[in-house]
Amino acid sequence: MNPFQIAMRVLRVDRRTRASAILTTVGVAVATALVLLLATLPFATQAREQRAQWQQQYGYSHDDKPAMLVKTSTDYLGDKEIVRVDVAPTGSGADLHLPAGIAKLPGPGQALVSPELGKLLNNTPANQLGDRFGKPVDALGEQALRYPDQLVALVGHSPQELQGSGSEPTYGVDGMPVAGFPTDEAQPDGLLVLLAWVGIIVLLVPSLVLVASSARLTAARREQRMAALRLAGATPGQVTSMVSAETGLSAGVGALLGLLLSPALDGLATFVPWTGGTWLASDFSLPVGLTVAIVVAIPALVVLAGVLGLRRVLRTPLFATGGHQVKPLRWWRLLALPVAGLFFFFAIATGRDSGGGQEMVLFGLFLVVGSAMVVGPWVTSAVGGTFVRIWRRPSTLLAGRRLREDPKGAYRASAGIVLAVFAGSMALTLLPSFESMAGGGREYVDSALYTDVSADKAAVVADQANSKLAKEGVQERALTVPTVWLEQKSEDGRPSYQRTYVMSCADAVRLTRLGITAGDCKPGAGLYAPYELDTAKYQLAGDLERDAVTKPLGTVPMGTFQPGSDVSLSYLLDPASLPAGVQPVDATVVVPTTDADREVVRTALASVSAGSEIGSRDQHLYEQQQTLGDLRRVTVIGLLAAGVLAGCSAAVATAGAVMDRRRTFGALVAAGTPVRVLSRALRMEAALPSLVATIGAGVVGVFVGLGLFSITSEDPITLSPWILAPVVLGVGVALIGASVCTPALKRVQAEPLSDE
Repeated sequence: MNPFQIAMRVLRVDRRTRASAILTTVGVAVATALVLLLATLPFATQAREQRAQWQQQYGYSHDDKPAMLVKTSTDYLGDKEIVRVDVAPTGSGADLHLPAGIAKLPGPGQALVSPELGKLLNNTPANQLGDRFGKPVDALGEQALRYPDQLVALVGHSPQELQGSGSEPTYGVDGMPVAGFPTDEAQPDGLLVLLAWVGIIVLLVPSLVLVASSARLTAARREQRMAALRLAGATPGQVTSMVSAETGLSAGVGALLGLLLSPALDGLATFVPWTGGTWLASDFSLPVGLTVAIVVAIPALVVLAGVLGLRRVLRTPLFATGGHQVKPLRWWRLLALPVAGLFFFFAIATGRDSGGGQEMVLFGLFLVVGSAMVVGPWVTSAVGGTFVRIWRRPSTLLAGRRLREDPKGAYRASAGIVLAVFAGSMALTLLPSFESMAGGGREYVDSALYTDVSADKAAVVADQANSKLAKEGVQERALTVPTVWLEQKSEDGRPSYQRTYVMSCADAVRLTRLGITAGDCKPGAGLYAPYELDTAKYQLAGDLERDAVTKPLGTVPMGTFQPGSDVSLSYLLDPASLPAGVQPVDATVVVPTTDADREVVRTALASVSAGSEIGSRDQHLYEQQQTLGDLRRVTVIGLLAAGVLAGCSAAVATAGAVMDRRRTFGALVAAGTPVRVLSRALRMEAALPSLVATIGAGVVGVFVGLGLFSITSEDPITLSPWILAPVVLGVGVALIGASVCTPALKRVQAEPLSDE
């Protein structure tokens, strides 16, 4: 009879081994499906970016012979984001290679739109949306969209409409000459790749703990069986083969079930939004080689863990069932966490000073996570020792002696909880602080819409916009704001520049967030700055280019103002004080709006700006909130998944601990020990180490989060009450693990001891 046949026979005749095999199969299936999903994320983001590469300016090549002009921007309708790509072939366009999903190029005044944008155009008045793009002549295919419901418009122009007035085109203002649409391979989303690796670590460890806990449900029984076979003459190779066949059978079936379960998880993942939209089902595809490697590697690890657990049986089969001496845990284990913490914060300090060192920081984070496996059993043993020394109730003494006897086994049930609470506390320390950093944006008030244009075209754009606004009955008018640079030379001759907006003080009060108030405006003042300046020492330049014309500002009356706290420092120059000969290169056309006419104004500006982006502070904040929303969503999903896995592994590990000591409990019950005393001891044994580990993991997670935040910002940390959520989740998981003690004990009590 070969090892596989022996394994099948054991499964047929031993009910508890069969239950362990089923749970192992389920654990391996869950772990395999999760790892396959997480490993797919980088490829999924790459597939999305590959389809959307033509929508991003940086994806185009500017080195080859130009064949068309292109300009990309982001537009909005309310809180809906619309990607806009404006193109103008400089030739016939017949030899241009079009991306998948684009059947033809639109001509001047025409547009190709995505299906969802087409529905919006049909349901929205033209003066609020449709007039921005021109006449829709065709629909973009699914292969040209980042996600199925994306709003995209490909707008056609003549070369003259996108051609800049200067010798070099200005990014965001003029159309950029390119050889054609991008054909290079896109890169995956770096943030999602990082989160995928974090997810693999956070979810894989509880999954492996679940697998290990399931495999140990009958560990003592298997150890007795294998020891008997060894004493009967079986060789170490034969015993190893039998265990490999037994664990490999359940793990292999579990891996195949995980492979079959993977498409269902991928289907659920397509409903989770990321960067504004969901996914195509085809995005979640993994290379065959990597799929095979994962499906083979996970059961191989399970088999390896089972074989390594046979060391005592292989060496000393006669004493394998309990004739061993427990080795006390050394105090030096407690040093692992402070040493790892010191290395982590040293890496933080080094990275903060040098502006890099991410690899060292990640390695330090790995050491902190790994130190839990060293410190955890020692803490568990210390909790058990405290029980023995302080409390004298029978149940407390039983629990304490058990924790002292097998601290590694007792901590095993808490390992998944520790990692989940640590990761959750770290994430919930960082997120509120990142949210507190949100803000900023351009210098214009929240109600203003603006677009950057060339200074020589600004007047024409403003006139055309005002004509359209008047036609729509809007009272407000577009204002042109040129930008110049105030130059001062230091004692060593090095120049320094300060951005200066050319507009009246009254307009600045109405349209900007610079900090200027009506009380700051003085009759005759030519320059406004945060402090008094000797204007005779300054010069004005229309641009930062070396050959830009520079003129002395001269002595002009000064006005001062208190700068706004959420805007970059800028000065204000009255148009009457602009020296003759200074030609601004850049300008902004600004229009104040109300809630009622906001979309009408945006449409009027977009229709005359030849694809230049129409900006607003709401748009700037929307992009920040979208990223924070993605992080919050991923954190919640990861915490819930890790919590469920950790709860299952804790419950299975607790049940396994009861079944492993069935003989002991049976003897205690036969000697008259009340079941309620044993049940209380088991609950304390299961719950208290988890509670201590949960609180410790939460505290360490907060400190690690503080360290990581210090790299990105010097702002004070912001703590939220939600930081306690992982600890509450860990406490709940510990209670779930403890809840199975009484049913498992009653099950043991119901079975005759002669079965052993």
